[in-house]
Amino acid sequence: MGAVPVVLVHGFPDTSAVWGEVAGRLGGRFHVIRYDVRGFGGSGAPGGGKEGYLVERLVEDLVAVVREVVGGPVHLVGHDWGSTQGWAAVAARPDLFLSFTSISGPDLGHVADWVRRNRSRPVKVFGVVRRSWYIAGFKVPVVPELVWRVPVVRRWLHAGRRELVNGLGLYRANVGRRRARPVSVRVPVHQVELTDDPYVVREHLEAAEPWVGELSRSVLHAGHWAPRTHPEEVARHIEDVIDRVGGGK
Repeated sequence: MGAVPVVLVHGFPDTSAVWGEVAGRLGGRFHVIRYDVRGFGGSGAPGGGKEGYLVERLVEDLVAVVREVVGGPVHLVGHDWGSTQGWAAVAARPDLFLSFTSISGPDLGHVADWVRRNRSRPVKVFGVVRRSWYIAGFKVPVVPELVWRVPVVRRWLHAGRRELVNGLGLYRANVGRRRARPVSVRVPVHQVELTDDPYVVREHLEAAEPWVGELSRSVLHAGHWAPRTHPEEVARHIEDVIDRVGGGK
């Protein structure tokens, strides 16, 4: 029997390279698969404008990777938009996933539901929503593309201009396009809470609680890009999940 398969999915504005050191640490025990999401790294950009970046299309890609490379169920790990699409994938195709480890990427429907449930507490809601201030800027035409031309910005984000420009499609296609609906998840889910993440906070994680049957959480003292800055700790959290759920060696 081969090594247990683990699929790592990156977010914005990264490529699969962000998982490099994490994959190296997991590779001794698991069959690690990582790929460039459409429009990033070595993957082609979709035609049809922003519609090609709909979460549904990303899920189709993820399912295709699992079927082509593994052919059976896998443990899924997602960071940032890789996690956001992961939520949609495990909800739509629970038969393909043994577990899901979510790092700094909530489900859009769960967050929308949390906002609705807390509308009588506007100060609390504002405290969470303000974390996503940058999204409004991303949805403005032309301006972000011009900002991405500035070398110091690209160095700060550790990203290439192609990834930054194409990645705007994720926000423009999915955020605010319609009233996001929460979905129930049957796959075991583990959330890694990053205590120094300026974008994703505890309330984003708690939004999933009414919708996940088997949910666990651990804490990592790191910022948003923990897969790059704290690879050893991230790998350890992933291993713990797989060992607890079953399927590790």
